[in-house]
Formats: sequence, structure tokens, C-alpha cells
Amino acid sequence: MSRIAYVNGRYRPHRDAAVHIEDRGYQFADGVYEVCEVRDGHLVDEPRHMARLNRSLSELDIRSPMPAGALSFVLRETARRNRVHDGLVYVQVTRGVAPRDHAFPGGEVAPAVVVTAKPINRQIGEANAETGFKVVTVPDNRWDRVDIKSVSLLPNVMAKQAAKLKGANEAWYVDADGFVTEGSSTNAWIVDGEGRLITRSAEHGILRGITRAVVFDLARRDGLEIVERAFTVDEAKQAREAFVTAASTVVMPVVQIDETPIGNGAPGSIATELREKFHTMVHLGTN
Repeated sequence: MSRIAYVNGRYRPHRDAAVHIEDRGYQFADGVYEVCEVRDGHLVDEPRHMARLNRSLSELDIRSPMPAGALSFVLRETARRNRVHDGLVYVQVTRGVAPRDHAFPGGEVAPAVVVTAKPINRQIGEANAETGFKVVTVPDNRWDRVDIKSVSLLPNVMAKQAAKLKGANEAWYVDADGFVTEGSSTNAWIVDGEGRLITRSAEHGILRGITRAVVFDLARRDGLEIVERAFTVDEAKQAREAFVTAASTVVMPVVQIDETPIGNGAPGSIATELREKFHTMVHLGTN
């Protein structure tokens, strides 16, 4: 079946979908995006994702492309047209099309919106969770506003490629003081010797992950303590467990950082249990 994309008001075959060459997302990375998990045909935590999308738009002074209900329909319809039972829906909003100029365009330039959907094989994810992720560390060379989910992802691309070249699954950014910030496409966590979950505060320096927020809810329900603070690479390597969170990975155990095995080198029990229970805490939208 041919994939279908939504582009500025029209559903198009994926191979024919296109945006204007002067779309500011293409020329300036002047846009934001969200990625939402689809599970059993339902969008996972759509309200939280849309709230974060609206925050990102507001921070960049980009107008919403359509009313919330209309965008929700487009997300679900794109997933439906692509017959995505388990997978991801991607939505991108840019400032729109205007003659190339660094300053914001004047007048009523309409925001541009693209939505795509693709299936994911859940069995592959479960197999990865059984073996765990390997992580490498890289210097954090991104701009200061990583709390905005912008399409300015070149540093993330380079970090992910560095991980790939070293046979790893993910890269963790390390700031100038030696503290882990987050992954190239995930939030970073460790578990200390007392079983406490430790992750950097989302007030500054990381993206406030939606999957991260669900883990907070799950931990509160099950009586697990979470400590929001920075941790060093050395502390992470000596941790009882480590894991990452994201819509694309859910909760994924980390078994190695650089060349150092974490714990006994196998997925930890707390991360595994969080993964197993994760979808009991999420909001599942209608079909």
C-alpha cells in the first residue's frame, strides 16, 4: 500500500508530497514538530503532545496552523489512511512560505503543516529491550533552547551518527561541567544503589519529554522515588541501572555507556518493569 502524507490541507501519496522551496522550515529550520506513538490504533498521550506542540509554537511566535480539533482529526486520519496499528505519527509546523529573509515575514503568512505516519514492528522493540541499548557520550554542542522541540536537529543527527559508527544505539550529551543532559532523541535516566530514579531537571537544558512525564506518573503510583538532578558520566557508569525514554523507544534499558557495562551488563529489573507497566498509565485517544 502506498503511504499517504498530509501537506497543507491535502492528503497526498507519499512519493508526491512536497513543500515549497522557500518554506522557512527548509531554509531556516524555522519550525517545530511532535512525534506521537500509535498503539493498537490509538494515539498515545495526544493531549500532552499537542500541549507541548502549542508551547513550542508560542515560544517561536508561530501561529497554530488550525484549530486543535481539526489537527487532532488530521493526526488520526493520517494514521488511519496509512493503516498504522502500531507506529508513529509525525507532525511538523513551520512559519510558512515567504521570500528568503532571516527576519520574520510580514503580513499574514500561513503556517505550513505536514503530517506523516509509519508503522513500527513492536517485536523489534521488545527484542531491543531484552538486550538493551548501548550508549556513547558526546559533547553537548546544541543551542540553549532545547526545551523547544524545533526542527533544528543537525547536532542530534551528528550525535546519532557518532553512536552508529561505534555500534551503539544512542548518544548522551555531556555538558561543559561533565554532566549528562539528555540523549540525541531520548531523555536519560539512571537508577542508584538505593533504587531511586535519577534524571536531569527539565527546567533547563533538556526537552520535557512526554514519555518522561508518564514515567513520573508511573513512579508515583508504584512508590518509586525520583530525584531530579544532574549526574556525571562516571556516576552513570557506576549506576545500578540506566535507561532512556522517548515515544519511539518507550522505556529502553541501557546496558553499556561508552565501553563500560552498566550493572551486570543486562537490562535492569526496574527499567524492565517500567517498560512493562508503561501503557497502563498513558492516555489512549479514540480511533
